[in-house]
Amino acid sequence: MGRAIALGVPLVAVAEIVVFVLVGSWIGYGWALLAVLAASFVGMMLLRREGMRAWRGFVAAANAGQHPGERVIDGIVGLGAGVLLTVPGFLTSVAGLVLLAPPARSVARRGVQRWTERRVSSAVAGDLFGPRKVKVHRGAPEPDGAIEGEIVEPR
Repeated sequence: MGRAIALGVPLVAVAEIVVFVLVGSWIGYGWALLAVLAASFVGMMLLRREGMRAWRGFVAAANAGQHPGERVIDGIVGLGAGVLLTVPGFLTSVAGLVLLAPPARSVARRGVQRWTERRVSSAVAGDLFGPRKVKVHRGAPEPDGAIEGEIVEPR
């Protein structure tokens, strides 16, 4: 995971610069800079809103005696969208906007939940998300263990 981040951050930075230059040559560098700054401002507002929403959802679920994991994960996905919008650049802004769309948000929530369940103990996962949903895969029927043959008496 650390290597992926160490390799990914410089690649994203280079890609953002290339896209900024392309967009700047297309619409003008002033407009491109204004668009990046506007997206960052929207991202900061979204971070604040999603953070407060996530906290309120967590407290409401905890007070109601429900498992707070779903609301926490929804907040994490919203905060991730806000962070992506806050990072200057067109690619990260588009990724943040995509993450705000309900279908992408749903996929991201499931991914974050699976990632979390793999990394915490089953007791913690149960407290966060409730009883685990187990998928039972039935394979081909097992033979009954009997081997056909003849008994030969020794001479």
